[in-house]
Amino acid sequence: MNTQNNLPPKALLDIPPGYLNIMGYVDESEVNGPGCRAVIWMQGCHRACPGCFNPDSWSFEINQLIDVKSLVQKVLSNPRHEGVTFSGGEPFWQAPALTELAHQVKAAGLNVMSFTGFTLAQLQADSAPVGAQNLLDQLDILIDGPYIEVLKIHSPDSPVASSNQQVHIFNPSLQDKITWASDQLEIHIQPDGSRTFTGYHGQLLGS
Repeated sequence: MNTQNNLPPKALLDIPPGYLNIMGYVDESEVNGPGCRAVIWMQGCHRACPGCFNPDSWSFEINQLIDVKSLVQKVLSNPRHEGVTFSGGEPFWQAPALTELAHQVKAAGLNVMSFTGFTLAQLQADSAPVGAQNLLDQLDILIDGPYIEVLKIHSPDSPVASSNQQVHIFNPSLQDKITWASDQLEIHIQPDGSRTFTGYHGQLLGS
């Protein structure tokens, strides 16, 4: 991996403590992890992987600022939610605030999962983003590794989008819950009538 990918983007300094810069959010997703989940797409990633499904998430400029407390309340306000998934963008660039969010929703009985372009070994290294190990300690499931287009998978049996990615299950109770597929598509109708498409390799599209 290019070592520059380990350098914290200066734009992260614009995010106030206790806040997250997100690209989007949906309730009641069933294609981004086990069961019915809230999904939070983080803003910011400088990998620029060819074939990336969310290029709008690359910029680290402020998109939607939301404080952790409000986001926790939003997640917990829906009694159908069994868990929360962090996607991106790159969630681990905002690890400290996500760690607090994960801690609070886990205390309420939900499980927490994250996608990341880093590998698990990179997140455990000294050069990892600030707070990476603390966030790892809160996760029940991690899907790691960048999306590599030439290794892409289209399969109803694969929870990963390219064959280099791995599913790490930290919570044994979820061992038999890895049943979603990377090529599933889900459509959410928003209150303003707009549509959000998600689940196709983790894609978030609005129209």
